[in-house]
Amino acid sequence: MSEDTIREDGNTLERRRFLQYAGSAAVASAVGLPASGLAAPSEPFVPGVSTHQYDKMFVASVTPYRPGTEEIDATAFRNYMRYFAQPKFVDAGGGILVSPEAGEAFYTTPQEKVLLAEIALEEAGDKTIVFSGSMQNTTKALLEEAKALKAAGVHGIFLMPPIGSIDVVGQWDPIKNPEVWLDQIRAVADAVGLPIILHPTGGMNYALPLETAMKYIDAVPNIVGYKMITADRVAMGNALRAYKKRHVAILPASAASMHESILRDHFDGTVSGSWNYAMEPTVDAIIAARDEGNNDKAERIWADGLLSLHRAVGNREQGYRLHSGYKVTTWLRGLIPSPFLRAPQRRLPIDQVLELRAAVENAHLEVISDAAISKAYPEYS
Repeated sequence: MSEDTIREDGNTLERRRFLQYAGSAAVASAVGLPASGLAAPSEPFVPGVSTHQYDKMFVASVTPYRPGTEEIDATAFRNYMRYFAQPKFVDAGGGILVSPEAGEAFYTTPQEKVLLAEIALEEAGDKTIVFSGSMQNTTKALLEEAKALKAAGVHGIFLMPPIGSIDVVGQWDPIKNPEVWLDQIRAVADAVGLPIILHPTGGMNYALPLETAMKYIDAVPNIVGYKMITADRVAMGNALRAYKKRHVAILPASAASMHESILRDHFDGTVSGSWNYAMEPTVDAIIAARDEGNNDKAERIWADGLLSLHRAVGNREQGYRLHSGYKVTTWLRGLIPSPFLRAPQRRLPIDQVLELRAAVENAHLEVISDAAISKAYPEYS
């Protein structure tokens, strides 16, 4: 595949379809196919059957653009995927999620999402699980996009609530009218048969009420993971742990809650944009608590600038900036070439950029040079 175009080669698509269900790279080797970039989960997915193979620490990846444009920089995204395909992340249980909210799923076309998914599969698909977000204004368009992503070979779909009219964006009551999203989730599950992770925001509530969340989980056996955004994370975690029909992964969203989640046994992985800019120390903190049982060590790592960095990125005192913060801080680490989201999303002013740079440095992580900052922010001196 070229760096700028979507590959339409039939043999490539057929190979992905086969490996999506057949299993590991060893299967590919047995039938004489290349192993790199196309490995699937170790077992075929069967809706409703309990499995832990999707219990991954998914990085909610951003989407890089060429500086001065809103065109996807495929070369930059490939290098960025290679960064997350390294053993440091993968061996700790890291997974890849392309086109989530942090990746601007609502502002990208189906063709762009397929391009990102193909690159992620090529760079990390032989090492870990690759999910893709899918979001379009109509259910028909959403299903077409999900089918295209399945054809590209993704291992699962990440779903966010419907977008469009005020009825579903601002005034939807998920308790009175759960069908607004449930009908869509069911339609996607029926159309592609892949595992699904939910991103439960939208409507009148910032977070999906527990009552509705559990109704969705019970109704759609394809749901294998739940991003932890509810009015009460503890109550939702307890409900998922008590659910008897199958395992549904508890996937914390905020890095600031990860240590607490481990201590509560509410940690099966993550769906988090926090990985984008602070992967190395966050992995170290999680391994210390989750694998070594050394909470003192984990807390020392969090306390040494890391927790403060994560909190700074999501700080709302100067306006909501979480996703803008993810992208700026990922750029400050030198992982992507531009700090900006597609308009009309917010561009952070230079004073907030410098605030985030200081937080990165206080967490003992390297940042780009002053000259590089000046290219994006000419007012910086």
